[in-house]
Amino acid sequence: MAEHLTISTLTLQHRIPDDWAADPWAEVRPLLDGVDVLKEVHPEGLGHSCRYWSGPAESWPLAVTEEPRRVMITKPTCTAGCCGALYVTIRREGDQVIWESWENTSNITAVPADVRFDSAQYEAELARAAADRSWEEPVDTVARLLEQTLTDSGWFERWGCVLTSVSPRREEPDLPEEITSAQGVDVHFHQVRGPGEPTDFYQYELFVTRDHPVEEQVQRLTDRILADDPRKTAEMHR
Repeated sequence: MAEHLTISTLTLQHRIPDDWAADPWAEVRPLLDGVDVLKEVHPEGLGHSCRYWSGPAESWPLAVTEEPRRVMITKPTCTAGCCGALYVTIRREGDQVIWESWENTSNITAVPADVRFDSAQYEAELARAAADRSWEEPVDTVARLLEQTLTDSGWFERWGCVLTSVSPRREEPDLPEEITSAQGVDVHFHQVRGPGEPTDFYQYELFVTRDHPVEEQVQRLTDRILADDPRKTAEMHR
């Protein structure tokens, strides 16, 4: 009699990390049959940031390709080389997707068992998660739309600069007001210099409110940045 192989269901869940300062964007957490199995074997690990779930489907962190590939499926808040990470090999077999050959390089050696998914359910869930915006708070939406607007504008390139990152900045209610910032969006960019010349780094610390429409706030912040040479209006630091 042929061995019966259990087919699992993949669910991807957006979650703001507890230590959001390590990465202010939501992680995309894989659940296997509704259970966070990975937390049991890599409790400090984070799933891939939602920043990596844009672009073509083949570039998504958990995409299945024609050839098997080894994927870091959860990582620590520092680096994999420091505290270890959890890896899995993802491959296709007929109408199934298989996660196998797990490797845990943290101080916990346990790994999940091999997992099989129906490929149609698996790929539909990846597409759903990549398009999901329901988890966003206003600060996330403003950061996402502002980044897209600034990228499309080509504004920083006009001034010989490169837009490095746009990210939400969350309130930290447990910290004294004098050492924390109100919620908002941080915009980082740097000026392109010649070989051997020091690089100038710049930052806008922008503020977002909960009681104004997101579109209005994006427009207000965009207008502020596009009003003048950003090297004059942003804070410089090296």
